[in-house]
Amino acid sequence: MMTIAIIGAGNMGGATALGLAAALPEARITVTARHAATLEKYAARGLQTSLDNLAAAREAELVILAVKPWLVAQVLEELKPVLPGKILVSFAAGIPAAQLQEWLEGSGVGGAFTVIPNLAVEVGESMTFILDLLGSPQALGSVRAIFDAVGRTAVVDEKRLNAGMMLASCGTAFALRYVRASAEGGVELGLYPGEALSAALQTVKGAAALLEARGTHPEEEIDRVTTPGGITIKGLNAMEEAGFTPAVIAGLKAWKA
Repeated sequence: MMTIAIIGAGNMGGATALGLAAALPEARITVTARHAATLEKYAARGLQTSLDNLAAAREAELVILAVKPWLVAQVLEELKPVLPGKILVSFAAGIPAAQLQEWLEGSGVGGAFTVIPNLAVEVGESMTFILDLLGSPQALGSVRAIFDAVGRTAVVDEKRLNAGMMLASCGTAFALRYVRASAEGGVELGLYPGEALSAALQTVKGAAALLEARGTHPEEEIDRVTTPGGITIKGLNAMEEAGFTPAVIAGLKAWKA
């Protein structure tokens, strides 16, 4: 039975706790937070909870650090006495690998990884990127198995980790913004708000499922829908004239700004 400590019950830490609890019912998962009220919903779902980071990490085989980036150094220093032999996963985006490795010097960890999931981890549909900092094949295998249980994983180098963060983690917000815009357009066309949102969600879900099932490039499926002189190509051209593709690419590249 895998024992996991999730240090920090914020949005990502909490979503991960709930997703792993559903996907790995045999695992013993402990979630920590500063305030007891934050932990109530996790206790109600059968997870172990604690206000003591050190105690939670001491009992775990794998420690997930889900605190804000500016707290990582402080929390790592607190946890160092109990890290020897354990696998450490950091969710903190934007901290260079060299910096994390420096903070972990002398900790004796059995493996350390930067892992970037997205909020869909809560429903078992995350796209998770993994950067191996101080790992072994066995430790990497354990981390991949855990996050494969709540979606899909890709092991990348540091440069590609940032790209993955924008495409899949920040990309969740970008995709939802499209859904919102599509639903608003549906209302303008005459659908009720609930109908428009439901249709937009199902359309996005169906489009993704179609690509996965057929293994095709998006443009190939687009061609199947766009008859010459039809309304679909008119709509696509209108979106491109408004800057749709450049806007999406600019959003993905914004982390470099």
